[in-house]
Amino acid sequence: MVSLEVKKTQSKAFANLIASLALIVFEIWAWLQTNNIKTAKNAAVQPSTFPRIMIIGMAVFTVVLLIQSLIKLGSMKTDDPLAEKAETLNFIKDKGVLAALFVVLLCCVYVYFFKSLGYVIVSFLLSGIIMWLIGLRKPVPLILISALVPLLMWLVFYKMLKVNIPMGPLQFLRELVDKI
Repeated sequence: MVSLEVKKTQSKAFANLIASLALIVFEIWAWLQTNNIKTAKNAAVQPSTFPRIMIIGMAVFTVVLLIQSLIKLGSMKTDDPLAEKAETLNFIKDKGVLAALFVVLLCCVYVYFFKSLGYVIVSFLLSGIIMWLIGLRKPVPLILISALVPLLMWLVFYKMLKVNIPMGPLQFLRELVDKI
């Protein structure tokens, strides 16, 4: 039987190492960006708190992946699943990578329109498109989930956490909720 040994630099473990290093750089950049978020006076929770919690959560899993990759690269055996050749990220061949790049583009569009259209509208559109991409095609659940989740999240942040999120054309909802 012929053994097809893969070079460590072409293995899944090495790909995980590179990905974890790239993620750490991204997480540091993201943390630094939270310093640019304006603070809210008399707010129990600052607008930068939630992004920082998410960044810390990502960083924990990234460090775990980094440590796991280093250990695997040091003691890798040929029958280890992470010793297999890493797949390519060629988006021409892989529709999943193309879809991921599309979602990244959508997130950039989300940020661009966040202030002018408001949280609820852009979140409704983004979540609807992403749910469509992952295969949820029934219109009623897609529309209900896409509409109700952002509305409920806005209500929690606005009323309970006292965080003022842009509403764009739906500003009348804020005024309506304030009257209740």
